[in-house]
Amino acid sequence: MHTRFTICLLIATGCFACQSGDKKHQQTPDDLAVKYQLDKIQLPPGFHISVYALVPDARSMCQGSKGTLFVGNRGEDNVYAITDRDKDGKADDITIIASHLNTPNGVAFHNGSLYVAEINRILRYDDIENRLTNPPAPVVVYDKYPDKTHHGWKFIAFGPDGKLYVPVGAPCNVCDEKDSVFATITRINADGSGMEIFAKGVRNSVGFAWHPETGELWFTDNGRDNMGDDIPNCELNYAPRKGMHFGFPYCHEGDIPDPEFGKGKNCNDYTSPAAKLGPHVAPLGMRFYTGRMFPAEYHNRIFIAQHGSWNRSVPIGYRVMIATLESNKVVKYEPFATGWLQNNTDVLGRPMDVEVAADGALLISDDKAGIIYRVSYDGK
Repeated sequence: MHTRFTICLLIATGCFACQSGDKKHQQTPDDLAVKYQLDKIQLPPGFHISVYALVPDARSMCQGSKGTLFVGNRGEDNVYAITDRDKDGKADDITIIASHLNTPNGVAFHNGSLYVAEINRILRYDDIENRLTNPPAPVVVYDKYPDKTHHGWKFIAFGPDGKLYVPVGAPCNVCDEKDSVFATITRINADGSGMEIFAKGVRNSVGFAWHPETGELWFTDNGRDNMGDDIPNCELNYAPRKGMHFGFPYCHEGDIPDPEFGKGKNCNDYTSPAAKLGPHVAPLGMRFYTGRMFPAEYHNRIFIAQHGSWNRSVPIGYRVMIATLESNKVVKYEPFATGWLQNNTDVLGRPMDVEVAADGALLISDDKAGIIYRVSYDGK
């Protein structure tokens, strides 16, 4: 089903045109910066943040070969296509290319087709960038994933091996499910064949990427709840080969046995995280920076979106972080964009995913504010 998205459309004049029934008004980028309090977002010197597009419940992102930005979501059950025709860093058209789907959080682009992950299946929309205003009927690529909704939403991406990687989160806060597909990252061929488990012991990964030079997988994982405010840490993990086990549900953050499922287990038997990212910060989307806009020291660093805690007594997260690697070791982990959490109480937004745009800018999706931000660098 195709629908022109008329709630928020950035027209060529540089104004966001927003409609509500017969009422129409325009909001300039400056208006939006004030409305969404972008002056409160702190960045390193020389970096600037602006609103790229307004997209309800904006979640995972990917880019087509012609520059289209595709965005999935959870609450609206739509998939969006965003184009910036005049390359001015502001979206010109926002189109709903699929609707009434079952939590289409994950999107991935491969050989001209858009792959969309629902809870229990993977869909494919062929030749999509040539058919944004008349999308094709989807092809069902694979429909045998579990239908449990707890941690059932999926981030997906194609690896350097040409396979589609699909996580299957644990259907619980913490449990030891008999079905071995839970708490894993799986992979399938582009045609849906050959499903196999790549990594085990992964509670809920909603972001991963491959190192641009080594082609090896790195992924974020969300730690369990209800062990207190300060444990366990969420994780950044390094998975250079198939078959590794990262501890869930027996051990958390590499060295904390689970109070129930960790009995009789040795945490040394599992792979420890490459970095502990903080308790309950909810790290989701992550990308290696491969653009040319940012200073050279940012090359191949990992940008990680922290969605933020949902039940910690003092909220934490709500920011974008950077991990610096040396010889596959995290040697530095520091804030890049902060300010969505004010006074430890007021939440202005929740970064969900990051994407390196073709011009080298960093796009950040925010499902709370319904925004895709654009972070650029000019050194000023």
